[in-house]
Amino acid sequence: MSVGMTSWVFQRDVIRAFRFVACGFDSQTGVATLDYAFDDSPVLSETVRIPGAPFVLDGARKHAVDAATRLLHLIAGVSYYKAAVPQDIRIENGAIDLSTAEYLDSLYLNGLGEFAYRNGLNLHDRIRFPHGDAPSQAAPALGMRDHALVAIGGGKDSLVSIEALRAAGIPQTVTWVGGSQLIAQCAARTGLPTLNIERQIAPELFELNRQGAWNGHIPVTAINSAIMVLAALLSDANQVVFSNERSASYGSLIEGTGEVNHQWSKGWAAEQGLAKVVRDTVAADLSYYSLLRPLSELAVARQFAKNDHYDAWFSSCNRNFHLLGEKPTQRWCGVCPKCHFVFLALAPFVPKPRLVGIFGRNLLDDRDQVPGYDALLEYRDHKPFECVGEGGESRAAMAALSGRSEWREDEIVQRFRNEILPQLIGDDLAIEPLLELDGEHGIPESIWARIRGPFAA
Repeated sequence: MSVGMTSWVFQRDVIRAFRFVACGFDSQTGVATLDYAFDDSPVLSETVRIPGAPFVLDGARKHAVDAATRLLHLIAGVSYYKAAVPQDIRIENGAIDLSTAEYLDSLYLNGLGEFAYRNGLNLHDRIRFPHGDAPSQAAPALGMRDHALVAIGGGKDSLVSIEALRAAGIPQTVTWVGGSQLIAQCAARTGLPTLNIERQIAPELFELNRQGAWNGHIPVTAINSAIMVLAALLSDANQVVFSNERSASYGSLIEGTGEVNHQWSKGWAAEQGLAKVVRDTVAADLSYYSLLRPLSELAVARQFAKNDHYDAWFSSCNRNFHLLGEKPTQRWCGVCPKCHFVFLALAPFVPKPRLVGIFGRNLLDDRDQVPGYDALLEYRDHKPFECVGEGGESRAAMAALSGRSEWREDEIVQRFRNEILPQLIGDDLAIEPLLELDGEHGIPESIWARIRGPFAA
């Protein structure tokens, strides 16, 4: 911790302002520096390093890189703003336009929805980004090459996107932020070019947490998206591709509170908002989209089941991706909501021996897993605060398994068949309608035309 920060006392409840102090990108080192502060505190500096420096930037490209760095500065600030959530938000390095301010209002409010719920905070009248009166000048097209930076998280979803783009003949670079060895191994397994970006959060933030800062879930997908937008400009790539399915748009329904979406920044509204800001303020021909938006979680699972190339390499277990804390020795902990859901989602499409081999055990034949599966089914509980499918998808998958001889006698499935299924009479529990493609997405038409057929098959 810096000497300046140690002499400044953090008092969460008396802080009045959060300040976006400055940001910049050094083309010689590939490092973006993002500076923040509270009131008169010392500056908290975050850095992001894009491999490949030095970068030669012409006038238009440099302007776009500066705009992308500024957008990243504004989005990544959510990690620090949440420490005190003051009502006064100050942008000290130039005004932003109304459209960008409205996107940031939505991102901070909804992206911090779970954080606010868990901490008993109401952010609805607190978050207002200041903006200038005049609209920003429209961003030009840069004429970048037809190439995709594809985000990989080590789970099934991004691998489905990577293989779909490969089959469609679209050049791609597999990209991730952070030092996860699991993701690195999975990325290497693709056999494609890779790009590993370093993000260093201001170390003082962890000290503020120890001093009583508000803490909790942040919209990290939005931050990683903004980082990859910057990387795309430096890589001369005209697409930033994520793998968020349509189920991400739906949150947990909590009695007395309403909907709280753990994965709001993976949802359709968040994607539309960021894509528009990128087109309007960074580069008119830089596409940001999710390749899996037309698919449900079950439809993604069906696509993944067609290829066993990654069975021993992928993992969606969230315990593997905690920022701090112990990591499991295996790829699947077997007790978190992600493990529960991925096992259930794959079960209708993957032969049982193969699925049990992936996880190392049969999660549906373990009575200790009952509470976890009840939450997924939204039975006497709400959907977990995790990136899992809708309750209807879990119920449809479990109903399908309850009619299959290889699954129906397993503890969790048998309980569903005997106790829960009789209460669902009249509900549509068919899987087939959930596998149909949705027309709401931001995929460029030239790409959608090449992948729609395989996705529908």
